[in-house]
Order: sequence, then structure tokens, then C-alpha cells
Amino acid sequence: MPSIPILDSTMHFEEHGEGTTFVFLHGNPGSSHQWRKVIARFGDSHVLAPDLIGMGRSGKPDLAYDFADHARYLDAWFEAVGVERAVLVGHDWGGALGFDWATRHPDRVLGVAFFESIVKPMEWTDLSPQAQTRSELVRTPGLGEERVLTTDLFIRQAFTGGVLTPVEGDELEAYLRPFPTPESRAPVLAWARQMPLGGEPAELVARIGAYDRWLATSTMVPKLLLTFSGSPTLLIDDAMAEWCATSIAALEIVDGGLAGHHAQEDRPEAIAAEIGYWADRHGLRIRRER
Repeated sequence: MPSIPILDSTMHFEEHGEGTTFVFLHGNPGSSHQWRKVIARFGDSHVLAPDLIGMGRSGKPDLAYDFADHARYLDAWFEAVGVERAVLVGHDWGGALGFDWATRHPDRVLGVAFFESIVKPMEWTDLSPQAQTRSELVRTPGLGEERVLTTDLFIRQAFTGGVLTPVEGDELEAYLRPFPTPESRAPVLAWARQMPLGGEPAELVARIGAYDRWLATSTMVPKLLLTFSGSPTLLIDDAMAEWCATSIAALEIVDGGLAGHHAQEDRPEAIAAEIGYWADRHGLRIRRER
């Protein structure tokens, strides 16, 4: 699959099929590898799944790897691959980046499907005591570096503890391979430190506010939220799903079953099927004439 020049670096992406374009955006600490079981079951639609800058097989330029950096490189990638209009499918930070892109390119968005994504700023009290402890540790200078950069344990635990069925063998190795050194793991730490908690980071909270306004008012853009249950690692719990139901226009909510935060590993068939059913209900999957 191709890697193409993007700004001062390169970005890798997976691509197959024809027809309506679906762009699958991953989160931290993943890559397009995270979508492999989903897009394999997604029929012959035109599927694009990039590795975000600094992640997967994309380049690792010298950046702060804040949200604005990721949005800038992703914008350039959309233009480089010639995406005119698309259905966005987002997970984790990929969901947030998709919402942000949609807010700034509303005429190019056909629909938005998401799960386990950052949908709004949060307060520290919204987190469980365990999640509060983890977030405080990662944000603390020195301790965060020790936790995330020193070894690949943070990444390894995401795909062995953030799922109901641990990823093993070559499939786990594909997640670890892009991050062999402390320097290469810097984007992972940067993402972990950007969770919008207690009004910080302020610039990101402002961007989230902008995309929350778009989500609330884009009544003509169909949206799908897949929810999951059965794991303490879930980001969108019942309370967050209720907020989505009352705050996001044209939203359908579907129970995706039992899964951890990295639900693509636990429920790829359900994710592909439910997004497909939703897209077909709204006439979004149109195949090109051969």
C-alpha cells in the first residue's frame, strides 16, 4: 500500500474498492492496522485508512504532535489523495480529527460514524479513580516519559488490556513495530497528554467546542454512534452516550455488543456490519459503474 509525500514528511494509507469514499481514522496508539478486520468485511466501497503522522508507517517529523499538527497533516493528506466527499469513520482521536475536519469542510461530509471517540471536553470527576490516576501520571513531567517512552509497555497494554481478547503474535507485533525507541514513541505520549480534562489543553478545548457546535447543528448529515459494554476501559459510557443522544443532530445510536476501548479487535464484524447497514439506509454506499 502507498506512502505519499505530505508537507515535509510522508503518510502511509491503505486503500481498496470503488464507489463512495469511506475514510477510517484511527486513534492512539494505533494505525491503519487497527482497521484491517473491519475494512476486510466492508464490501467493495472505496476505503481509505491513513496512518496519522508519527504513527504506523507514516513519517515521524520533528513536531510537538499536538492536535493542530495532526489536523494540519491530515488536511494535506485529504488534498493529496483527492478526497472530494466522504463518509468519515472515527475511533478515539481519529473520531475527534474527523469531527474537526467535518466542521471545517462541511460541504464535503456525507456522513459520520464513530465510536469510543473524544466527543466533548471532560472534567476530572468524569473519570474513574483508576483513569484519574493514569491521566495524572502521564501528564506529570518525568513520570509520563518513564511510563510511555522508556519501554513499549504502554502500547502493548493498549492491545492486551484495552480489549476483551488480547492481541497476540504477529498482529501485536504490527502495533509495536512503529515504536522501537523512546524517540519514536513521542507521538504516543503527546496524544496521551492531550485528553481534554479540566479545561486543558485550552486550544484543543476550543476546537472541540467548535466541532460540538457543528455536531449539534448539522441536521442534514447522518451520524452513527456505536456503543459497547463489558469493559472498564470504555470511553463512551451510558452517561456519555446520553449526552451524545441529546447534543448531536441526526444521530442514531446502535449497541455494538461486548468490547474494550479498542473495539475493532473485539467486534470487527459488528462494526463493519452496523456501519454498512446505516450507510445503506441513508443511501451513502453508491458504487461506480464499471
